[in-house]
Amino acid sequence: MHDIKFIRDNPDAFDRAVRLRGMEPQSAKLIELDRKRRAAQAEFDELQGKRNALSREIGAAKARKDEARAQALMAEVAVLKERLGLLEVEQRAHEVALTDALSRIPNLPAEDVPEGLDETSNVELRRSGSPRSFSFKPKEHFDLGEALGYMDFAAGVKLAGARFTVLKSQLARLERALGQFMLDLHTTEFGYTEMQPPLMVNDASAFGTGQLPKFGDDLFRTTTGYWLIPTAEVPLTNLARDLIIDENELPWRFTALTPCFRSEAGAAGRDTRGMIRQHQFDKVELVSIVAPEKSVVEHERMTDAAETVLKKLGLPFRTMLLCAGDMGGAARKTYDLEVWLPGQNQYREISSCSNCGDWQARRMNARCRAPGEKQTRFVHTLNGSGLAVGRALIAVMENYQNEDGSIAVPDVLKPYMGGLTKIEKAT
Repeated sequence: MHDIKFIRDNPDAFDRAVRLRGMEPQSAKLIELDRKRRAAQAEFDELQGKRNALSREIGAAKARKDEARAQALMAEVAVLKERLGLLEVEQRAHEVALTDALSRIPNLPAEDVPEGLDETSNVELRRSGSPRSFSFKPKEHFDLGEALGYMDFAAGVKLAGARFTVLKSQLARLERALGQFMLDLHTTEFGYTEMQPPLMVNDASAFGTGQLPKFGDDLFRTTTGYWLIPTAEVPLTNLARDLIIDENELPWRFTALTPCFRSEAGAAGRDTRGMIRQHQFDKVELVSIVAPEKSVVEHERMTDAAETVLKKLGLPFRTMLLCAGDMGGAARKTYDLEVWLPGQNQYREISSCSNCGDWQARRMNARCRAPGEKQTRFVHTLNGSGLAVGRALIAVMENYQNEDGSIAVPDVLKPYMGGLTKIEKAT
């Protein structure tokens, strides 16, 4: 959500930033909605004051036994009361229209975010690790998984439909191991508090992080009106909703391993084979709630936490700074981590770490107050994947595959695998 006062004071700067997100200028429309809202409110306040004054005059007239004057004043108050009712409705309508318009505009990019409308304008910042040189042609994860007998796409289709998979035996355990390893890393080395949030949220929560009203088609909704979470970012960030947090308590750092549910609207024809793009997948989420001046440093810290997962797993990856047009709507700056998949011979996204500034906080009315201060300010919120567990499984399978189709278990995962060092087909 944007600050209408900032837009009134800086319309040209706002429109320039909005253009970077691929939108037409919005300030004129927003300022006009705000003008109508303020005009209705001003007239309401004026008439309310006049009615209060007339009410006092009525009391005085009755005290003087001047019934004629009292009746005339009461008739005038009745007219004012009717007009006040209409103004209240009008003001509320303008308020709703302004809020709806503001809520549909994405966050403004930070000053150091590159211009561009799609991924071709993203900037590579650094690489870690070198892709492995294979003595054979590496396979993609779905060929490996099906050959092992531990990845069943047909069963997923039978049970639920397209974009669902059944993992079995050693691959199911490997995915569980990955999630547990990530949670242990983030809680012990990076100080995140492990949480177990609801997997369904209400409208206010979905609105607070920006899924509603614009991206409802990307979500699954129950028949009773709940939304299945697309990521644990939604419930974890909303823990700050409608709170005034003592700044001495900040930062809040949360992590959770949860199933995530996405309709994949608009993904027709993309990644139709395998587990890259599923309706249901597990992800370890990272969320930070911080004082405004701390969010830039926190963003780098969060990204380092996600990168550390890949480094400890021994997976080659690169870190990308997304351009303005490729960022999610809530973000003002985003780093994507892209892991190397030898079966696809390309880097694929496995984590996004975003600084949302106060955009989500304004929607959630999440504020903080410094000790001894009366004034509050909106917190800054950040979120990141630490990591997408299913995609991490894919990356491990493809990077640790052997020519015979078996998969070596990375050293850091062996304690979670009961000493198993290699995943191979059951004999």
